[in-house]
Amino acid sequence: MTRAALLARTRQALRAAGVAAPEAEARALAAGVLGEAPEVFYARLAEPVPLPALARWMRALAARRAGAPLQLILGTAEFCGLTLGVAPGVFIPRPETEGLVGLALRELTGRTRPRVLDVGTGTGAIALAIKAARPDARVHACDPDPRALALAQANADRLGLSVAFHPQAFPPELGGLDLIVANPPYLPEGDRPSAPTELAFEPDQALYAGTDGLAVARPLARRALSALRPGGVLLLELDPRNAALLGRELVALGYRRVCTLPDLAGRPRYLLARAPATKTPGQLELGEDQDGGPAVGADPRGAAGGQGVEERLGRGSA
Repeated sequence: MTRAALLARTRQALRAAGVAAPEAEARALAAGVLGEAPEVFYARLAEPVPLPALARWMRALAARRAGAPLQLILGTAEFCGLTLGVAPGVFIPRPETEGLVGLALRELTGRTRPRVLDVGTGTGAIALAIKAARPDARVHACDPDPRALALAQANADRLGLSVAFHPQAFPPELGGLDLIVANPPYLPEGDRPSAPTELAFEPDQALYAGTDGLAVARPLARRALSALRPGGVLLLELDPRNAALLGRELVALGYRRVCTLPDLAGRPRYLLARAPATKTPGQLELGEDQDGGPAVGADPRGAAGGQGVEERLGRGSA
């Protein structure tokens, strides 16, 4: 079988399996099982596929048709221009989280040698992307799962990026942080029966977080308030259904200028909140802002990338 025939059969099989992007995945899968860069694969389309590679292709195609994520099959995921190793038991970074990184970098603009913490780092995707874009940043990342931390460290070593990894849910010794960023588990438990097949290949602890999906984000937000410097930023990726709810709770905790920000589809996926300018935050009523900034809702600088209007927390989320 030639490479061209392999590509055509892969595309046909993926389309029949209902894969959303059969053309792109066929190219990645065919080149991946041969261990070739896409440009090399396409330059050799008329050449035959070696028998060992053909056997790998059959196994890989069967796994993808069964719902296994393409990244897990290939062992790598592309994220913010970085190629990250992935492995079973560790959450695979998603494109939506690239938007979170973009917002994080925006918040770090103008800050010299900022101190950053990525909570629940998994593969290290967020921490490494920030470090790659801001070499001067002092980036920390934490995860209580030793498998995740080992994978994140391996990714950092391979990419030549210096990040301090901590084997804890939240390092107690860290303080004075400019930015705490996280993509915590945020799906409500009730989503399990209708979850896409691919999520069955992800670790449960990286997906589900109690009845309303906030069982992890709530204590994280409480802990973050004491670890941020005055005016420091907490930035979370959440389910668009629960971001507004947590935003209202953050106002009650004493955070200032709390707002949601949209993803590329216009959904309120990201939640941004600022620590008060002093270390003695008062309890605020919804909509108050004793720092003189905007009340809960719109970020005065506008949405990331100019995409849409932010969800005003007082109305709740869709």
